Amino acid sequence: MAKKNPKSLNKKEENLAPHTEDGADQFLTTNQGLRINDNQNSLKAGERGPSLLEDFILREKITHFDHERIPERIVHARGSAAHGYFQVYKSMAKFTKAGFLTDPARQTPVFVRFSTVAGSRGSTDLARDARGFAVKFYTDEGNYDLVGNNMPVFFIQDAVKFPDFVHAVKPEPDNEMPQAASAHDTFWDFISLMPESMHMIMWVMSDRAIPRSYRMMEGFGIHTFRFINEAGKGCFVKFHWKPLLGVHAVAWDEAQAISGKDPDFHRRDLWNAIENGDYPEYELGVQIVPEADEHKFPFDLLDPTKIIPEEVVPVQRIGKMVLNRNPDNFFAETEQVAFHPGHLVPGIDFSNDPLLQGRLFSYTDTQLSRLGSPNFHEIPINRAVSPVHNNQRDAHMRQTINRGNTAYEPNTIGGGCPFQAKIADGGFSSYEERVDGHKVRARSRSFFDHFSQATLFYESQSEAEKTHLVNALRFELGKVTVTDIRIRMLGLLSQVDKSLAARVAEGLGLKVPAKPEQPINHSIPADGDPAKFQPKVVPQQVKTSPALSMANTVKDTVKSRMIAFLVADGVSFDDVNDMKSALLKAGAQVQLIAPRLGAIKTSGKALEADERLPATSSVLFDAVYIPKGAGSAATLKASPEAIHFINEAYKHCKAIAADGEGAEVLKASYVPVDDKDPAVIINGKPAAFIKAVAQHRYWEREAKGGVPA
Repeated sequence: MAKKNPKSLNKKEENLAPHTEDGADQFLTTNQGLRINDNQNSLKAGERGPSLLEDFILREKITHFDHERIPERIVHARGSAAHGYFQVYKSMAKFTKAGFLTDPARQTPVFVRFSTVAGSRGSTDLARDARGFAVKFYTDEGNYDLVGNNMPVFFIQDAVKFPDFVHAVKPEPDNEMPQAASAHDTFWDFISLMPESMHMIMWVMSDRAIPRSYRMMEGFGIHTFRFINEAGKGCFVKFHWKPLLGVHAVAWDEAQAISGKDPDFHRRDLWNAIENGDYPEYELGVQIVPEADEHKFPFDLLDPTKIIPEEVVPVQRIGKMVLNRNPDNFFAETEQVAFHPGHLVPGIDFSNDPLLQGRLFSYTDTQLSRLGSPNFHEIPINRAVSPVHNNQRDAHMRQTINRGNTAYEPNTIGGGCPFQAKIADGGFSSYEERVDGHKVRARSRSFFDHFSQATLFYESQSEAEKTHLVNALRFELGKVTVTDIRIRMLGLLSQVDKSLAARVAEGLGLKVPAKPEQPINHSIPADGDPAKFQPKVVPQQVKTSPALSMANTVKDTVKSRMIAFLVADGVSFDDVNDMKSALLKAGAQVQLIAPRLGAIKTSGKALEADERLPATSSVLFDAVYIPKGAGSAATLKASPEAIHFINEAYKHCKAIAADGEGAEVLKASYVPVDDKDPAVIINGKPAAFIKAVAQHRYWEREAKGGVPA
């Protein structure tokens, strides 16, 4: 029996507040009062079959959820976007008949929206969160939307749990706190009872959840989809976006500081990069699995909490996307764009992933609430570039003026138009898949391995990444006020990796439970054996996957990196000019940071300061350079803001260079200048500094102990 809610109303209070509701000691019901027997699984044609439209419980639950917020998005409310184009490298006609993937000469316009998930429109860009990565392709065959995240898995396996997950992670309903944060009771209470979430928890507690830039994070389609070629032959496919700048993150302490200094950090970064001509570039990658190999993995291809390790099925990079134009109007484009995983083109189709199946209903329903009309497709940013002809008419905010007197099909009065297209004419035809199964609310037992890939992810991380993940869990669970939730989470973590659980437990002042509590599995049939339905561990094909660690990402460019030059009156003009010229030539951006704005006196002609020290912070830059100049060094050594700037950059493992008297400024800080730190360059050549900046961070520095900042 559920614990009595201490805030329950007594009978007198209930009479005074007839519209209040308290679920303590009550059965779960639909909005019509029907008691719900299974709130864990949507209705399917067989355990691995497609979800059924007749599932009125799923539809009621998600419909209510989709209409909970007006007008901002319930999830992915805070976003940034850009226009661009996609071009395939070579024809993929062997696998798909989608035109934009078969013609290398074709540039397909795209509109891409990046976003956080949990926060409101006014929240910070630097929240610990998954990031949305949604791409709208304006193809000649209609709009195609690839709607995913910067993480390849999700928290839940079945769409019927999506409202529960989002309710848990959103601010708690009694006090609307905390904003854009998962570090609170309701989120971890839910997760501690949902072992299927453990793989995603590894991702969202890793540095992937605090990217350096939208331009430096991967994107994933999450689900398994299908390619279909002209012959009607299908194969399974998973989509990846690979940023050409590599995959990079910030430190958690840095992310919190950025949220205070510039909560629009990612939005500004994307906008400025495009304005500066540093166009973000991503390669589209695919993992292709023949239908005959569907069951050859130790996991289920339909399970959205699982990946196909790249070492098992390599990612083929098949084309490039370039973002080269900022929106003209944020509301008209970024805010009103409407994505939907059900916006398909011939040659691409769905799988029976139960999370994807629910999304196919949810997205249209959401647009009806958020944009207020079934005509949301006529908003300019959502319009197809291919012709649109159908018998849909009228409704709120209709833009199209339809001619003729027939709005039905078939007809003879209108000459039979518009008429159905044959497959040979580009007509869409759903993939012919045999579906045979009992009508059940259940989950395939092939979905019951909740820990193996969580372990794979953790074991694939570098030592620095593992430490960051441990610290993230300590931070998050440290905000949980209910000790039992912390203990349940330690039990789940112990099934991922015992050393991970022990390190987290040490930070919480708790012990890892000897026997983890097994959450109640609501998927067990009434006559089922609970032992057969508990989470199981399945041996994987690889023990570690280098592709899962950001330590192995691209580190060969400083393009668009922001470098701070600390300067004051008396700085060496030649030193500033030489280093700045080298950095700009390499593609980096440079800002002169001085104690005050205006002209800076130098050994040559005056320089103009871009920012004043008290008004900026090292967390907004990727590296720091301190040029020669006795007068400049003396001023900076006496400046608390300059010393803090340097200490903070060092603490966050950034590259720092100093020449001549500039080294004296470092000595006045806590930065050691003689411990052979490869990311602290003293009197070195610009090439050495550029190489250090390209490495992004020297995370090994963290093991040397903290630096006050």
